[in-house]
Amino acid sequence: MPNLYEYGWGQSFHFCRYSIGESFYQAIARHEHYLAHQIGIKEGMKVLDVGCGVGGPAREIAKFTGAHITGLNNNDYQIQRATHYAKKEGLSGQLAFVKGDFMQMDFPDNSFDAVYAIEATVHAPKLAGVYSEIFRVLKPGGIFGVYEWLMTDDYDNDNIEHRKIRLGIEQGDGIANMVKISEGLEAMKIAGFGLLHHEDLADRPDPIPWYWPLAGRWKYMQSVFDCFTIARMTWWGRFLAHNFAGLLETAKLAPAGTKKTAESLGEAADCLVAGAEKHLFTPMYLMVGKKPEQ
Repeated sequence: MPNLYEYGWGQSFHFCRYSIGESFYQAIARHEHYLAHQIGIKEGMKVLDVGCGVGGPAREIAKFTGAHITGLNNNDYQIQRATHYAKKEGLSGQLAFVKGDFMQMDFPDNSFDAVYAIEATVHAPKLAGVYSEIFRVLKPGGIFGVYEWLMTDDYDNDNIEHRKIRLGIEQGDGIANMVKISEGLEAMKIAGFGLLHHEDLADRPDPIPWYWPLAGRWKYMQSVFDCFTIARMTWWGRFLAHNFAGLLETAKLAPAGTKKTAESLGEAADCLVAGAEKHLFTPMYLMVGKKPEQ
């Protein structure tokens, strides 16, 4: 059974902004290119991808910039997939994937010219902890850029509806505790970074919202190729997909828990959409920080 995330989303496990006439994969790549541009990644640089998944962004940024990228992941299966794809695309010389804990990296101090993380550090117990570890392995004068999952400062923890949305996102996506934008910015400062730029890219006036692939609404359809993306998130699309997963599980063609995982992801998707529409949540708060030269 293919990885559920790869099957449903491709090999870059993140959200992005969309323009009219732009395909899903073009938009994903543009989002990755924009982060590489913000950090100033150039040919020959030694770069760390924190929480690299199966290496989709690392491959794209390696091709876009010519840099050498090391992907860090704590999942053996995903490292295996990332290594396979790098070899398949002729990028083995530019990419390396290693297993490790981003809260306690095995890299020496001052190892990398630049570091980035795309929607991965939200899984850290504390943002200040993972950002401090990134600060340690970054060379003096190096740049760190992150797309972070954060609750906006409109989020009110005393509001039951708000809290239900946050908990739905956390439980469905395996997150310990999401914090507000103000706390994310403070975590960067605690780690020692000088903030060069920060903004909520979800607040850009885009004609198509970042969450359209999760919404299951036909009004967002731009081409016939969007039919499957939209259909799978409608109530009937989910019903068919989840029950098909259950049949595969019963027939021992899929691992135990596949249907439950699919249902959990569906519930999280509903909370992500609700959080976005109520301006309570963003998956793409961009923070760019510099490690002081001295």
